[in-house]
Amino acid sequence: MEQRTEVILVHGLWHQPAHFDRLADELRRQGVTVHVPLLHRGSLAADSAAVQEVVDACADQPVVLGHSYGGSVITGLERVGHLVYLAAFVPAAGESGALLGGAGALVNHAVQQNDDGTTSIKPEMAGDVLYADCTAAESAWATSLLVRQRPGHGRGVPEHIAWDSIETTYILCEEDKALDPGIQKRMARRCGTTVSMASSHSPFISSPAELAETVFGIVS
Repeated sequence: MEQRTEVILVHGLWHQPAHFDRLADELRRQGVTVHVPLLHRGSLAADSAAVQEVVDACADQPVVLGHSYGGSVITGLERVGHLVYLAAFVPAAGESGALLGGAGALVNHAVQQNDDGTTSIKPEMAGDVLYADCTAAESAWATSLLVRQRPGHGRGVPEHIAWDSIETTYILCEEDKALDPGIQKRMARRCGTTVSMASSHSPFISSPAELAETVFGIVS
Protein backbone atom coordinates (compact mmCIF):
# COMPACT_ATOMS: atom_id res chain seq x y z
CA MET A 1 0.00 0.00 0.00
CA GLU A 2 1.28 3.44 -0.89
CA GLN A 3 2.14 5.37 2.27
CA ARG A 4 -0.21 8.15 3.20
CA THR A 5 1.70 10.73 5.20
CA GLU A 6 -1.08 13.06 6.27
CA VAL A 7 -3.42 12.47 9.19
CA ILE A 8 -6.25 14.69 10.39
CA LEU A 9 -7.34 14.37 14.03
CA VAL A 10 -10.90 15.48 14.80
CA HIS A 11 -11.84 16.06 18.42
CA GLY A 12 -15.17 15.55 20.16
CA LEU A 13 -17.64 17.66 22.10
CA TRP A 14 -16.24 19.89 24.87
CA HIS A 15 -12.72 19.17 23.61
CA GLN A 16 -10.24 21.16 21.54
CA PRO A 17 -7.16 20.44 19.37
CA ALA A 18 -4.74 20.63 22.31
CA HIS A 19 -6.21 17.41 23.70
CA PHE A 20 -4.50 15.63 20.79
CA ASP A 21 -1.04 17.10 21.49
CA ARG A 22 0.50 13.86 22.79
CA LEU A 23 -0.86 11.72 19.95
CA ALA A 24 0.12 14.33 17.35
CA ASP A 25 3.68 14.43 18.71
CA GLU A 26 3.95 10.64 18.55
CA LEU A 27 2.80 10.59 14.92
CA ARG A 28 5.08 13.44 13.90
CA ARG A 29 8.05 11.58 15.35
CA GLN A 30 7.23 8.84 12.84
CA GLY A 31 7.27 11.29 9.95
CA VAL A 32 3.53 11.82 9.67
CA THR A 33 2.12 15.24 8.85
CA VAL A 34 -0.66 15.92 11.34
CA HIS A 35 -3.50 18.44 11.13
CA VAL A 36 -5.80 19.14 14.09
CA PRO A 37 -8.65 21.49 13.13
CA LEU A 38 -10.81 23.32 15.64
CA LEU A 39 -14.52 22.47 15.66
CA HIS A 40 -17.21 24.36 17.61
CA ARG A 41 -18.35 26.03 14.37
CA GLY A 42 -22.04 26.12 15.32
CA SER A 43 -23.39 22.90 13.81
CA LEU A 44 -22.38 19.47 12.58
CA ALA A 45 -22.56 20.71 9.00
CA ALA A 46 -20.26 23.64 9.77
CA ASP A 47 -17.82 21.39 11.66
CA SER A 48 -17.70 18.94 8.75
CA ALA A 49 -17.15 21.80 6.30
CA ALA A 50 -14.23 23.08 8.39
CA VAL A 51 -12.59 19.65 8.34
CA GLN A 52 -13.35 19.22 4.64
CA GLU A 53 -11.29 22.36 3.97
CA VAL A 54 -8.32 20.68 5.65
CA VAL A 55 -8.90 17.50 3.66
CA ASP A 56 -9.03 19.44 0.41
CA ALA A 57 -5.72 21.14 1.20
CA CYS A 58 -3.92 17.79 1.62
CA ALA A 59 -1.68 16.62 -1.21
CA ASP A 60 -3.26 13.15 -1.19
CA GLN A 61 -6.26 11.51 0.37
CA PRO A 62 -5.55 11.65 4.14
CA VAL A 63 -6.34 9.30 6.98
CA VAL A 64 -8.92 11.03 9.19
CA LEU A 65 -9.49 10.04 12.81
CA GLY A 66 -12.62 11.17 14.61
CA HIS A 67 -13.06 10.84 18.36
CA SER A 68 -16.54 10.52 19.90
CA TYR A 69 -18.71 13.23 18.26
CA GLY A 70 -15.87 13.59 15.77
CA GLY A 71 -17.13 10.36 14.22
CA SER A 72 -20.26 12.17 13.07
CA VAL A 73 -18.07 14.93 11.64
CA ILE A 74 -15.82 12.64 9.62
CA THR A 75 -18.73 10.59 8.31
CA GLY A 76 -19.75 13.54 6.16
CA LEU A 77 -16.36 13.98 4.47
CA GLU A 78 -15.30 13.36 0.87
CA ARG A 79 -11.88 12.68 -0.73
CA VAL A 80 -10.65 10.71 2.30
CA GLY A 81 -8.34 7.68 2.10
CA HIS A 82 -9.31 6.00 5.36
CA LEU A 83 -11.64 6.82 8.25
CA VAL A 84 -10.70 5.90 11.81
CA TYR A 85 -13.46 5.97 14.42
CA LEU A 86 -12.02 6.25 17.94
CA ALA A 87 -14.72 5.48 20.52
CA ALA A 88 -16.82 7.40 18.04
CA PHE A 89 -20.26 7.58 16.52
CA VAL A 90 -20.71 5.93 13.11
CA PRO A 91 -24.04 7.33 11.96
CA ALA A 92 -25.99 5.95 9.02
CA ALA A 93 -28.32 8.07 6.91
CA GLY A 94 -30.71 10.04 9.12
CA GLU A 95 -28.88 9.21 12.35
CA SER A 96 -27.27 11.59 14.83
CA GLY A 97 -24.77 11.02 17.61
CA ALA A 98 -27.47 11.85 20.14
CA LEU A 99 -29.72 9.16 18.68
CA LEU A 100 -26.98 6.54 18.67
CA GLY A 101 -25.87 7.38 22.21
CA GLY A 102 -29.41 7.16 23.53
CA ALA A 103 -31.19 9.03 26.30
CA GLY A 104 -29.24 7.10 28.92
CA ALA A 105 -25.77 7.87 27.54
CA LEU A 106 -23.08 7.28 30.16
CA VAL A 107 -21.69 10.80 29.83
CA ASN A 108 -25.02 12.48 30.58
CA HIS A 109 -24.66 12.54 34.35
CA ALA A 110 -21.44 14.54 34.01
CA VAL A 111 -22.96 17.21 31.77
CA GLN A 112 -23.83 20.58 33.29
CA GLN A 113 -26.38 22.97 31.80
CA ASN A 114 -25.14 26.57 31.87
CA ASP A 115 -27.16 29.80 32.07
CA ASP A 116 -25.97 30.90 28.62
CA GLY A 117 -27.47 27.82 26.95
CA THR A 118 -24.19 25.98 26.62
CA THR A 119 -23.20 22.75 28.32
CA SER A 120 -19.98 21.74 29.99
CA ILE A 121 -18.47 18.72 31.71
CA LYS A 122 -18.50 19.00 35.50
CA PRO A 123 -14.79 19.31 36.37
CA GLU A 124 -15.10 17.07 39.39
CA MET A 125 -16.50 14.26 37.21
CA ALA A 126 -14.35 14.63 34.10
CA GLY A 127 -11.54 12.45 35.40
CA ASP A 128 -13.77 9.46 36.06
CA VAL A 129 -15.91 9.78 32.94
CA LEU A 130 -13.37 10.83 30.32
CA TYR A 131 -9.89 10.14 31.68
CA ALA A 132 -10.23 7.21 34.08
CA ASP A 133 -6.98 5.51 33.06
CA CYS A 134 -4.90 8.70 32.95
CA THR A 135 -2.56 9.78 35.71
CA ALA A 136 -3.85 12.46 38.08
CA ALA A 137 -1.65 15.03 36.36
CA GLU A 138 -2.81 14.01 32.88
CA SER A 139 -6.44 14.10 33.97
CA ALA A 140 -6.07 17.54 35.55
CA TRP A 141 -4.39 18.87 32.40
CA ALA A 142 -7.04 17.44 30.08
CA THR A 143 -9.87 18.68 32.31
CA SER A 144 -8.41 22.19 32.31
CA LEU A 145 -8.65 22.24 28.51
CA LEU A 146 -12.34 21.37 28.31
CA VAL A 147 -14.55 24.12 26.88
CA ARG A 148 -18.23 24.98 26.89
CA GLN A 149 -20.26 23.43 24.11
CA ARG A 150 -22.98 25.22 22.20
CA PRO A 151 -26.15 23.14 21.68
CA GLY A 152 -27.22 21.27 18.58
CA HIS A 153 -23.99 19.69 17.36
CA GLY A 154 -24.73 16.22 18.71
CA ARG A 155 -28.18 16.20 17.10
CA GLY A 156 -26.82 16.97 13.64
CA VAL A 157 -27.20 14.42 10.85
CA PRO A 158 -24.37 13.94 8.29
CA GLU A 159 -25.20 15.07 4.78
CA HIS A 160 -23.05 12.31 3.28
CA ILE A 161 -22.19 8.80 4.51
CA ALA A 162 -18.54 8.15 3.69
CA TRP A 163 -17.99 4.91 5.61
CA ASP A 164 -20.07 2.82 3.22
CA SER A 165 -17.68 3.41 0.32
CA ILE A 166 -14.13 3.77 1.72
CA GLU A 167 -11.80 1.92 4.09
CA THR A 168 -12.70 2.22 7.77
CA THR A 169 -11.29 1.15 11.13
CA TYR A 170 -13.06 1.27 14.48
CA ILE A 171 -10.94 1.59 17.64
CA LEU A 172 -13.07 0.31 20.49
CA CYS A 173 -12.26 1.53 24.01
CA GLU A 174 -13.15 -1.38 26.27
CA GLU A 175 -13.18 0.57 29.56
CA ASP A 176 -15.01 3.62 28.26
CA LYS A 177 -17.25 5.38 30.81
CA ALA A 178 -18.56 8.02 28.41
CA LEU A 179 -19.69 5.99 25.38
CA ASP A 180 -20.92 2.50 26.25
CA PRO A 181 -18.55 -0.16 24.82
CA GLY A 182 -21.63 -2.21 23.89
CA ILE A 183 -22.85 0.63 21.68
CA GLN A 184 -19.35 0.95 20.25
CA LYS A 185 -19.37 -2.74 19.31
CA ARG A 186 -22.63 -2.35 17.42
CA MET A 187 -21.35 0.68 15.51
CA ALA A 188 -18.02 -1.04 14.82
CA ARG A 189 -19.90 -3.59 12.70
CA ARG A 190 -20.30 -0.82 10.13
CA CYS A 191 -16.52 -0.59 9.76
CA GLY A 192 -14.16 -2.88 7.88
CA THR A 193 -11.76 -3.50 10.77
CA THR A 194 -12.09 -3.29 14.55
CA VAL A 195 -9.19 -2.79 16.97
CA SER A 196 -9.78 -2.96 20.73
CA MET A 197 -7.87 -1.03 23.37
CA ALA A 198 -8.09 -1.59 27.13
CA SER A 199 -8.59 2.11 27.69
CA SER A 200 -11.01 4.76 28.81
CA HIS A 201 -12.64 7.25 26.45
CA SER A 202 -9.38 9.14 25.82
CA PRO A 203 -6.43 6.91 24.85
CA PHE A 204 -4.84 9.83 23.01
CA ILE A 205 -3.96 11.06 26.51
CA SER A 206 -3.52 7.83 28.50
CA SER A 207 -1.89 5.68 25.77
CA PRO A 208 -0.68 7.96 22.96
CA ALA A 209 2.20 5.71 21.86
CA GLU A 210 -0.03 2.64 21.54
CA LEU A 211 -2.69 4.60 19.70
CA ALA A 212 -0.10 6.17 17.40
CA GLU A 213 1.17 2.70 16.44
CA THR A 214 -2.33 1.70 15.43
CA VAL A 215 -2.84 4.85 13.38
CA PHE A 216 0.65 4.56 11.82
CA GLY A 217 -0.17 1.02 10.79
CA ILE A 218 -3.08 2.41 8.79
CA VAL A 219 -1.04 5.25 7.30
CA SER A 220 1.91 3.09 6.18
